[in-house]
Order: sequence, then structure tokens, then C-alpha cells
Amino acid sequence: MRIDNLQYANWSPKIFAQMREGGVDAVHVTIAYHENFRETVLNIEQWNQWFDVHSDLIMMGRSASDVDIARQTGRTAIFFGLQNPSPIEDDIGLVDILHTLGVRFMQLTYNNQSLLATGCYESSDTGITRMGKQVIQQMNRVGLVIDMSHSADRSTIEAADLSTRPIAITHANPHDWSPALRNKKDDVIRAVTSNGGMLGFSMYPHHLKDKSACTLASFCEMIARTASKFGVEHLGIGSDLCQDQPDSIVEWMRMGRWSKKTDYGEGSASLPGFPAMPEWFNDNRDFGNVENGLRKVGMNSVEVAGIMGGNWYKFYENNFTPGS
Repeated sequence: MRIDNLQYANWSPKIFAQMREGGVDAVHVTIAYHENFRETVLNIEQWNQWFDVHSDLIMMGRSASDVDIARQTGRTAIFFGLQNPSPIEDDIGLVDILHTLGVRFMQLTYNNQSLLATGCYESSDTGITRMGKQVIQQMNRVGLVIDMSHSADRSTIEAADLSTRPIAITHANPHDWSPALRNKKDDVIRAVTSNGGMLGFSMYPHHLKDKSACTLASFCEMIARTASKFGVEHLGIGSDLCQDQPDSIVEWMRMGRWSKKTDYGEGSASLPGFPAMPEWFNDNRDFGNVENGLRKVGMNSVEVAGIMGGNWYKFYENNFTPGS
């Protein structure tokens, strides 16, 4: 089983076919960065068209059992996620509506302060807000997973402790391996994993040691060390693959509508476009390289299977359905 728990590609029949070539059974796709509710619904409408036209390659995913169906029918299950809470606007009732529409992950913030929490680029982290605490309760109730990939440290730790269900960092790496603002320190990873949550390892070059020149061995050794610290059962892949996106999309991701100034982030102001991917991971056909790399650093078949998809599958089983 192969599950990639974060991609934001420029979707096309070519990419859907590559998912099948790479044996990718499920992908969590970003359907909103800075969109409001109506704009997010339009993005879902576009996905519904793709599900119809490319029904031989992809299908909508709502539960873990849909991953099983996708495997049995030779397709990839697509799970919706939000990289910002902007689609709920200031209306807590939209949490329920978005889950009904198929959304299964929502970040409480994207880099900046939101109505719910503090982003990782803010100079002061005030933690989870009053609204954020209530939104967490609603997300727990309906089965919408809290994602803290772009959130600041205190906010992430508080979210892990406030949530009655496990939360996720869907796409990031340990800060001590690569000190990007988006990568997570040990106390943050520990707060998430000790509460049953998940960390998805990112192949996005700004999150990697040595950036685009990162070696497969370095990446896999980092995974093995993280497993020894926090438990392999809490780890998976969240590649953050942005395949075939034009460089203008980077501006949308980082700037949205909130800024009139160029904001490149990640300390990469001299590199405004998308960075080159590491040579061992260019698209969905390369997941086998990661599998082989994990074996080479000494991980056994059960551990490798968990990281490549089994752990996310169990997480889906337990967290996409309504809670108490």
C-alpha cells in the first residue's frame, strides 16, 4: 500500500496515470490555500468533473475503505484537504458542511496568524485562539483532521493537547535535520505523536537538508532516526509534490490576497519559483526509490510498509468518522 498524504500538483491525465504507474493507492490533495467557502466549492466541482472523466484512474475518497476499493479496482483514492481555514471564513458551522462535502484535513493556519492559531512565520506565537478551541471541538466531532503543518510551535503543541483525537503534521521534517521555519522541533513532534498523531515526511526541497541536492540516503536515515525517537507507527509520507505547477502558483501559495509585497518565505528570496526536486523523487513513479532507500538504511518490511502507507491507512480508519 502506498499513500501520499499531501500533494498540490497541477492535475492532469498525465499525473493521474503516473499515480497508477507508481502504485499510489491514495493521495491527500490540497483543494484550498486562501480560497473562501464558495471558491472552495468550485474547486470541489472541478474535482468532481475529473472523477467523472478519469474514473478509470481516480475516485473520491471519504473513508479508509475507499482506499481498499481503489486498490481492488486499480485506481487512486483522492482525499480532500485545506491548507488554511479560510474556507470556513468566520462561520464555525461550515466545519460540518465541508466535512459533508468530503474534506478530511484542515490546517488551522497557513504561515500567518489566522482566526484559529498562529502560523510559523509570525514573530509571536499566542497559541490557539478562542475560536480555534471551538473549531477543534467541532472538527473532532465530525471527523475532520486537524493539520498543523504550517503552524507555530506553541499553537501546534496546544492543538495536540486540546484535541480529543489525534492530529497530524501532514508535510514537514525534523527541524534538527533541516532548520527550515516550517520544519518541526522535537518537542512539537513529540506532542503530536504522543497523542497518537502522525508526521508525514516532505520531499519539498526547501524542507530538505541540502535542498535539491539532498540525497536519498540522507532522507531515509533521517526517517530511521525519527522512527527510533517517536515510534515508526506515527510516521508516513506527505511529499508536498507540486508537480507541473507554474511559478506563479508559488506567489499564490505564499501571498494569497493578504499581501501586496512579494513574500517568498523559507529564507529563499533569491529563488522565487519552485525549486528543482531531488533527483530521486520527481513524480509519483518514484515512490519505489523511497521504499528501497528505507530498506537500505536497515528498516524491516513491516516498518517500510507502515511508512509507505499502512500507518496513514490506520489513521484514516480511526479519524475520518464522527467522534463522541
